[in-house]
This record gives sequence, structure tokens and C-alpha cells, in this order.
Amino acid sequence: MRNSAWNDLLTLIDSEKLGYHPVGFIIDSPWIPGWYGISAIDYYSSDELWLNSNLQVVNAFPDIWFMPGFWSEYGMCTEPSAFGSRMIFLENNLPHAEKILSDISDTERLPQPNVKTDGLLPFMINRLKRNYSEIRNADHEIRFAVSRGPLNVASFLMGTTELMTALVLEPERSHLLLRKITQFICDWLEWQKECFPSIDGVLILDDIIGFVGEAEFIEFVLPYFKKIFSVTDTRAKFLHNDSEGLITARYLKEMGVNIFNFSFNHSLGEIGKLTDNEIVLVGNIPPRDVMSAGTPEDVITAVRKAHGETSHHGNIVWSVGGGMPPGVKNENIRAFIKAANELK
Repeated sequence: MRNSAWNDLLTLIDSEKLGYHPVGFIIDSPWIPGWYGISAIDYYSSDELWLNSNLQVVNAFPDIWFMPGFWSEYGMCTEPSAFGSRMIFLENNLPHAEKILSDISDTERLPQPNVKTDGLLPFMINRLKRNYSEIRNADHEIRFAVSRGPLNVASFLMGTTELMTALVLEPERSHLLLRKITQFICDWLEWQKECFPSIDGVLILDDIIGFVGEAEFIEFVLPYFKKIFSVTDTRAKFLHNDSEGLITARYLKEMGVNIFNFSFNHSLGEIGKLTDNEIVLVGNIPPRDVMSAGTPEDVITAVRKAHGETSHHGNIVWSVGGGMPPGVKNENIRAFIKAANELK
């Protein structure tokens, strides 16, 4: 993130007012390559194109908080690659990782990855190291250690339906799988922070936690996320879950989360009430139907509508309810900035 944006984010976390309405987006490979005019495979395989496209984004929109900023990633293949998943890379689409567990009973043979050597993880770290000087010269820093969450990774390794079934029918083996993945995530976050001491934030992305009921959330989500968000002792603890998020919202403080990006299906007021307006909220207009497919006028209308759905505006980073989707054009981004600047 840009240093000034990072400092202002910490101000929000400390429940202090900024005096303006910040605009921020989670950006990564679903959006940047198409916006920059290159293929997905070029974005993943070329350090130069990765750096230049990210630099062009932050220079084109200097007032936007891009989070986590200069995200070194390989889409959904990132974490599963460390466990040995076969990775499928396509020219102009997101890559995907094939399942490696045919049944929850296969968990016993699942290796515990070495985050310094396994899968794509060394390439991610090395990409940041090779480009670190250019990132800092642009007045940015590596501020966040990033990982998908344990249920999200588990769904890649064995399939979402299979995971949901296992949570009900094989709870002990499910806990074994989640413990292995959680330890991997903790190791991965700690290694990122060790490589880049400027890191003082954690971003965890997990949509699968929105697929379970409250009892299952308490058993299979809460203890593992508490461990993950406490392992690096960072100031910014950012959770992305743009599936069903009402149960998640009620437990954010217990999980240790202080920044939440959630589904546009939930209003800012609804999530604010569930969190006692003590969490920094990142949202909350529809990413695909408005930000990508809508007109600038649609974007402005949606921002104003979201503003009217809450009376607490001092803890909001104005954004979309999820990550930046493919196909978002400059005119819609500028319309979003204009709308946010005009909010009272």
C-alpha cells in the first residue's frame, strides 16, 4: 500500500476520524491483466509485466487504497500448490488447482508443506524481493501477509461439496485437515513477515466460512481463525468473505478481525450493527452487476444508496462487496471516486 494510505488505515483501526471518505479496492489477477491489456498467463509468468501493471494501476488512481497492494499471487493455485495440487494455467482465464483428496480419510497422508520451498510459494516471495526497490521507490510498502483461509484451501484440496459433507459426517478427520491447513497458513504468514519486516497486516480470504451454520462456525471456523489472526501479532487484521456473512460478522471481534470485506447482499448498516460499529468495513456496492457491468451513473447511484443505509460513516473504506471483478473500466472507477468525494 501507499504509505499515506497505510497510515490512514491504521487511523481508522484506532477508531479515529479521517475527515474524508477513503476509497479502496482489493485488486489482483481477475482484474489487473485485462485492465492493463495483457493475458493472465503473461501476468503470472513475467515479473516485469506484473510490476509494470501494478505500478500503472497505483499511478493512474493515486488516491485509491489498493489492498493489499502489489499482491504476489497465482490465483487459486497459490496455497494448494504447496500441498501438491496439479495446477491448470489458461491463457486468458483464472488458473485452478485440481483436487488431491478423494476422501476425507486421505487427510492422514497429506504432507505438511514447507512454506520456504514448496509449490509456488518461493516464486511469490522472490517476485517481491526482486521488485522491492521499485515498489518502495513508488512510495509503497509490503504491508500485508496474505493467504486463503483454512476452509477455502480445504475446498480446493477435496471439493466444496465433499468438505461440507465431511464436516457433518467425519468431524474428527475434518478437524485433522483443518489443523494441518491452519498450521500451514500460520507458517506461511510468519515466513512472509520474516522476509518483509514492513508487514504489519494480515489478509485472509475465505468464502467457504459463509456456507456453514452457526454451530458449525463455532466448531470448525472460530478456533482456527483465532489462531491465524493472532500468530503474527499485526495491527491490521483483514478478513474477506463475500458469501453469506451475518454469522461471520457476529464473531469478528472474537476472531481478532478489525477489517471486514463482505457480500454486497448485506448492507453497511446491517453489518455495522452486528459488529457494534467497531470494525472497519470495506464495501459495499455490487462488484459485477454495478462496478463492472453498470454505467458511471449506476455506480454513483449505488454508492449513494450504500451511504444511506447506515448512519455510521467514520469506519468505512468505500469499495465493492468483494474483490475488483474483471472488466471494470476507468470511467466507473472515476465515478466511484466522485461519488465518495461528494458524500456528506
